[in-house]
Amino acid sequence: MSPSPTPSYGWLIGRVSGIPVYIAGSWGVIAAVIVLTFGPRTGLGTTGYFVAAAYALLLLVSVLVHEAGHAIAARALGGRVDRIVANLWGGHTVFGGAHEGPRTSGIVAIAGPVGNLALALLGWWGSAVLTAPIPSLLAGALAYSNLLVAAFNLLPGLPLDGGFLVEAAVWGLTGSRGRGMLVAGWAGRLITAGVAGWLAVVQPLLTRTAPDLLSLVWVALIGAFLWRGASAAIAVGRTRVAVEALRVGQLLRPVVVVPAHASAQTVVDGLLRVPEAASAVVVDPAGMPVGWVDLAALASAPEASLPSAPATAFLATGAPGWVVTADPADSAGAVVQALAGNGVDHPGHAMVLVRDAGGSIAGSVSLEDTEAALVRR
Repeated sequence: MSPSPTPSYGWLIGRVSGIPVYIAGSWGVIAAVIVLTFGPRTGLGTTGYFVAAAYALLLLVSVLVHEAGHAIAARALGGRVDRIVANLWGGHTVFGGAHEGPRTSGIVAIAGPVGNLALALLGWWGSAVLTAPIPSLLAGALAYSNLLVAAFNLLPGLPLDGGFLVEAAVWGLTGSRGRGMLVAGWAGRLITAGVAGWLAVVQPLLTRTAPDLLSLVWVALIGAFLWRGASAAIAVGRTRVAVEALRVGQLLRPVVVVPAHASAQTVVDGLLRVPEAASAVVVDPAGMPVGWVDLAALASAPEASLPSAPATAFLATGAPGWVVTADPADSAGAVVQALAGNGVDHPGHAMVLVRDAGGSIAGSVSLEDTEAALVRR
């Protein structure tokens, strides 16, 4: 497959289990640094630059194998994966929805480093059996770099994979993903400060050598990236803890329910009887919700046409995940997660329909009402 440009993600170079794989233009910065840094140090003259370029490609393969591990594990566990991208910071996998539980999250997190360990074993084997100097050198570099990548990613703090394992462990023990994110986020900050301090201060003091400018720049860039990721996890964790403390009943609004054979006038009459309702939903003969009534379209229709117009003429079909099962006394965490990930656009704000354990429609929850409840807390 020939690469094709995609402005938002980079170059599409192929697919893994149907998942598109992109290389961002920023990855070229890493390749250039590797070639210009390691090329002269090989002692091979011009050939050294080609060896360094080959090593840069092997590093790219290592990143993609790492991300493919995450993606394949998530797909195998029933999750949705949108894409894999290699960029300046290494790479990342974009998931289409949140992991459903700590076990799933933990398995997906560990799958990336496992891929690197497999490549490290392959490189170790290659360095032992290859006799030509340059291929043996590259195989050894593949083994060393993948061991380093696996070990670094397993450090127990977000946004590293080890941080997701900490998050999953706390999540499983406490039942709160928000608390897991808080613990793993603070651990990520501590690890970032510790690693940066070791590389920039402690190691130079122990070896009695001044760190070179390039090393300091990379420590600063990687440290800033990790600190930002850890801080974002802490912020999201705090929000999740606040959401988990809310009850579904605190967010519910009544919803007008009309059968599919009802007229548009029936919807209007229902909304007049229940002025606090924020939405109206159409159900089939079995009582199953089939979609929202588009209230904006309904309001723009001529009043004289409403008695004869069917309610289904204003039907807005819900996206996957628009109906959530929860009781009013349940924590709002699952409902808000569905709202954020799969809520449908409904006249100006996202909204999901809530049914109780018995299948009855309990009401609707909107992003607007959720944000207002969080502000009140």
